[in-house]
Amino acid sequence: MVLSKRTKSERYFEQFVGNLLRVGVMLASALVLAGGVSYLIRHGMEIPNYHFFRGEPAEFRTLTGLETSVLSGRRRSIIQMGLLLLIATPVIRVGFSLLAFIRQKDVTYIVITLIVLLGLVYSLMG
Repeated sequence: MVLSKRTKSERYFEQFVGNLLRVGVMLASALVLAGGVSYLIRHGMEIPNYHFFRGEPAEFRTLTGLETSVLSGRRRSIIQMGLLLLIATPVIRVGFSLLAFIRQKDVTYIVITLIVLLGLVYSLMG
């Protein structure tokens, strides 16, 4: 049985990526929970009207609009920011993996990771 010998920098990177995912998911969960609880405290007793469809407000469609809405303390925007962070966490992980493979000069993994990253960015933009 052959055990792979990882360098200290590879182990550090794996630990960094693991912590990045863990912190990203915990922070996103905390934002969604805080926004959700405060939203329910304020609007929990309202009766929803499902006869008319209302799309997302315009301020949620851009990062600057979302940032302004979050800073003003709107509850739905806090939930939206948490969901955005939850989506962004694995995309950031793929970006850091690409940087690590570039540093290692591993062409095969660079190409594969770049394809995955482009697919993620394309799906988020489209």
